[in-house]
Amino acid sequence: MFVVLLRFADNKGNASEFMAGHNQWLKQGFDEQVFLLAGSIEPGQGGSIIAHGVSLADLEERVNADPFVAENVVRAEIIEISPKKTDGRLEFLLG
Repeated sequence: MFVVLLRFADNKGNASEFMAGHNQWLKQGFDEQVFLLAGSIEPGQGGSIIAHGVSLADLEERVNADPFVAENVVRAEIIEISPKKTDGRLEFLLG
């Protein structure tokens, strides 16, 4: 399981130019069942994603394909988490 932090970078002002591509990139991640959750880092610092069922190398490749990352709108940090205990509703993360 991974947490991806997408913190605004030097080209933050160009976000609107690449928003459609970024949203399509997010949709693809959900459609392919890699992304479990996406949301904002408050207050207005960027975005975050929880990803599951993918290798670190594949996730890095996927993240680098995000137009926001490619155009330096955000810088990405990927944090790998090895879940050991969960609420019953999240037991699938242990497998």
